[in-house]
Amino acid sequence: MITYEPIMLAMPLARRITEFIARERRLPEGDELRVFLKEFGLEESCLDRGMAVYRNPFVLAIILPGTEHAVVDVISSSGELSDALEVIAYHDKEVNAYYVEIVPASEVTFEGNVGLEPAIIDAESFEMESYPVFGHFEERDDGIYLILDEEAYSNWKASEKLHTCPICGAEGVAWKGEKAFCPSCGFGFEVVRK
Repeated sequence: MITYEPIMLAMPLARRITEFIARERRLPEGDELRVFLKEFGLEESCLDRGMAVYRNPFVLAIILPGTEHAVVDVISSSGELSDALEVIAYHDKEVNAYYVEIVPASEVTFEGNVGLEPAIIDAESFEMESYPVFGHFEERDDGIYLILDEEAYSNWKASEKLHTCPICGAEGVAWKGEKAFCPSCGFGFEVVRK
């Protein structure tokens, strides 16, 4: 998996956390988040009082301690905060659901949640109640693509926002068969069916 930019770590991490909550019926703890980041190829560079810092040459991820939530801040190694994202998972007791959101540090660049909408998991049935569009990134000859499995593509289609980019929120995503391209952020999308 490649992670040149914060989004390239945040989306697969959000998906991994969503899958964990649905399977384990709870939020991941710090040690489990640490394992996830190592699986994505990041190296641990600091561990102190529950806070952990992970990095590769392009991104820096910080796990912030908490008992009621799981938070991972993802920042570009260049220090450019406009690209920074926060992956947040928490249990909303009022609606009795778990949420997994990717929130931009700069609300000016994108209003709302990356992935079109947050993952919302019912806390009793552990069924998905929303249509998040999460995937992982791969580099192709003609650019970098968000790779979507059938479930992620079905979520995108069910949201009725197939022409809205799940990465930058811009309109105008152009589809050709199983591939699409966002003219605003430059990322491609590819549906991979099993």
